[in-house]
Amino acid sequence: MNAEPAVDVLQRILMPRKGEPHDVRMLYLIEAEQNKQRLSWADRQNLTIPAGAEVSFQTYFNAFPASYWRRWSQLDRVILALDVEGAATVSVYRSKHDGVRISVLNVEARDEHVEIPLELRNFEDGGWLWFDVTAETDATVSNAGWCAGQHPQAQVMPDGTEVGPFPKEVAVGIPTFNRPRDAVNALHALSEDPVVLEAISHVLMPDQGNQHPAGESDFAEAESKLGGKLQMFSQGNLGGSGGYSRIMYEALGSTDAPYILYMDDDIAIEPDSILRAVQAARYAASPVLVGGQMLNLQDRSQLRTTGEAVDPHTFMWGAAPHAVYDHDFARYPLGYTGTREEQMNPRATTSRALHRRVDVDYNGWWMNLFPRVVAEKLGLPLPLFIKWDDTEYALRAKAAGFPTVTWPGIAIWHMAWADKDDAIDWQAYFHLRNRLIVAALYHEGEDPSGILKNMLKSTYKHIMCMEYSTMAIQVEAMKDFLKGPDQLFDILETSLPRIQNIRKDYSDAQVISSAADLPAPTGAPGVPTANIGGRLAKVKKLPWAFKALRHQLRGEDRAHWDAPQLNLTAEEARWFTLARLDSATVSTAGGTGVAFRKRDKELSDALLKQTKQLQKDITERWDELKRAYRGALPELTSHENWGRVFDEQA
Repeated sequence: MNAEPAVDVLQRILMPRKGEPHDVRMLYLIEAEQNKQRLSWADRQNLTIPAGAEVSFQTYFNAFPASYWRRWSQLDRVILALDVEGAATVSVYRSKHDGVRISVLNVEARDEHVEIPLELRNFEDGGWLWFDVTAETDATVSNAGWCAGQHPQAQVMPDGTEVGPFPKEVAVGIPTFNRPRDAVNALHALSEDPVVLEAISHVLMPDQGNQHPAGESDFAEAESKLGGKLQMFSQGNLGGSGGYSRIMYEALGSTDAPYILYMDDDIAIEPDSILRAVQAARYAASPVLVGGQMLNLQDRSQLRTTGEAVDPHTFMWGAAPHAVYDHDFARYPLGYTGTREEQMNPRATTSRALHRRVDVDYNGWWMNLFPRVVAEKLGLPLPLFIKWDDTEYALRAKAAGFPTVTWPGIAIWHMAWADKDDAIDWQAYFHLRNRLIVAALYHEGEDPSGILKNMLKSTYKHIMCMEYSTMAIQVEAMKDFLKGPDQLFDILETSLPRIQNIRKDYSDAQVISSAADLPAPTGAPGVPTANIGGRLAKVKKLPWAFKALRHQLRGEDRAHWDAPQLNLTAEEARWFTLARLDSATVSTAGGTGVAFRKRDKELSDALLKQTKQLQKDITERWDELKRAYRGALPELTSHENWGRVFDEQA
């Protein structure tokens, strides 16, 4: 084995921040149960281990996702480097794609710098590398990291030409809209680690709201700590796509940064994730988009998803093959492979699936890194305002030979989308319109029947849930899709106020501060109220669906419009409960209030009729619409056309 020295750190070993709760600390290190004394760390890269104590770094942020480096990088080996003060045994392990642990080697160290070269050849389908430390005397481990024994080499473009290698520099872009506190917190996080800050060449922040970060008392401090790297751009509310397009526009036009990193403003970040994303991109064999994973901001030891894909039939988002959703590392650490009984039960929760490599179609723009060479070739995002712009760009990149990789150990904390109302509130317009636009660009089927059947299924659920405002704005979404691509820039700034104006006339879109402001619920005989928020077993779906259909075919009893029959939480408001009611209050996902939903059969019939007619129009014009949207793509994503939009905002 070639023992070349470590020359470049790929991923630092990090301690938790001071004051982090136990569940979050388990993302970084795991103390052995038999330890008689606690570990301690003075900072994030120095760990003191009492004599006889053990610590494992088989954790989300400190284990090395070897299968991803094996699949996507130029490297065939990695070097574990660390400084040991005192005497300790360093035990290195690897896992297979099914989570089975294999011992690699043990190294005894005393007051020395240690470098352990490790092959990547055993990680074709999955697997991680990690190490444990057992202290023989009181010992300190410092400056630990997974390193490369070579500097990055040139990368091969899809056409066979070579580019790079590129320096370790990145322009970080964070669009913000009326979240001044979140935005300033994000700026503080970028300067938290001097090693990370050194790699950031620019910080680009489009400000699209009327509540500005500069109004925060500590904005000047945050700006000063960035050392002149912050550039802010005021513009109207052009949505996420307008904010991120401005970032790419400025990064390409006014910086020479080789990498552009998108991040949301309402996040918490592990700063080293920025460096890790840059290093993954620098060492890739060919240019790739590097996506960060989402940890749940409200349950911080929980990983929301390991990767996503687009269903080619329904053209809807979903889990990528072998992906894992909502994994809690505090309950099921990376090394938890389960009891024998759990291993035999495919429904049991273990961490085995986290060891298999997941290949994705796209990554959300809560954190996503683009090589400059990709942005120069593909252009800017589509003017979609919000939703599907990240998916479209990744599909465009994939078609051009630039895949997206959702990289474990690179992550931010963000509110999970399951905790939002975005499938039924004003965002439902953009969900549907933009889904159709992106399908017209990339769907490979002969007709959109799979897409439209899936949409109609959702429409029936909206009817049963009394979500008429959602249906109304989805009608507008289909109308706007049928108008073609030429109007997209024109309605970029006006679609949201138009949709909000439509929604305000529907009771399900009107938020009341509390259900206590309404009369007490009158009850719903025959509708069980115990466990109504749970999932409905398949065996129960048919009888419940029959009862729901029978109720839906009858006219509503408007006596229930005066007082709700039930008060339901957002989790309880499922179709099989609401479909048998004529009214109910439903809490907003954020718990800020309730909507008083009232069944109106005449209204739902009219909205359903419009929906079916518009779907018929889409089917008949599908080939024409595909040609129109595909032909317009270069103009919709051009630097020049976006530049004109930004000039008008000045």
